[in-house]
Amino acid sequence: MGTWISTWAPDPADPALPVLLCLPPAGAGCQQFRAWQPALDGTAQVYGVQLPGRENRWREPMPDTFDEAVEAIAAELVSTVGNRPLIVFGHSFGGLLGYEVSRRVTPRALVVSGCRAPGHWTGAGRGIVDDGEELDKLFDTADLDPRLLDEDTRALMVGMLRKDAQLSLSYVHQPGTRLSVPVHAWGADGDETVSSADLDGWAAVTTAGFTRHTTTGGHHAVLRRPQPVLDHLSALLRGEGAALTPTA
Repeated sequence: MGTWISTWAPDPADPALPVLLCLPPAGAGCQQFRAWQPALDGTAQVYGVQLPGRENRWREPMPDTFDEAVEAIAAELVSTVGNRPLIVFGHSFGGLLGYEVSRRVTPRALVVSGCRAPGHWTGAGRGIVDDGEELDKLFDTADLDPRLLDEDTRALMVGMLRKDAQLSLSYVHQPGTRLSVPVHAWGADGDETVSSADLDGWAAVTTAGFTRHTTTGGHHAVLRRPQPVLDHLSALLRGEGAALTPTA
């Protein structure tokens, strides 16, 4: 497997088995999606995007810009997945990465959760980057309880959050050509960081239809209770759709 993309299953016997590409939120690695593979066995092969600076890549430096990360992910995706059908799923910051990856390849659909629409990202993450930001605020953003972690682990996670937030600040949305695939946006009624307007803004990025889904809980509700979104993804993966090909 490559540097940016991980999987937790052997190559499938069926070369046409769809792929679910999962992009994690800021400050996190892709291992959290490992449990999604047995849940989707026979329906899809699950791949996770791993940014540098975490888990098996924790010694590697972060890319200089958001676009550099997206180009690396997209290039490895095309060489890894080939012409297999693809669904892209991203949570929070991972949704923004997934959107830009989807502009460079043609998935069957883009599914985002807890993620502002691209045009709503200006300045997002600046408070996390500020030197005076308190640790508790950082862990509120990550939906973690700092009391459960030792000091060294907290320091590592804070550093990772800040690096991802810094990367997000290099993002500038260039509207250009809209996606030609459906976009599904998941939100939670208790999410204080992503508003209804932030979610509805996704309708402007596609010509192929937009659907908004709502669940209960906070910013990370979809990841904490994934069954509803897994059922949704399974239905999309079983449907008809375009194969993965580079876009012009």
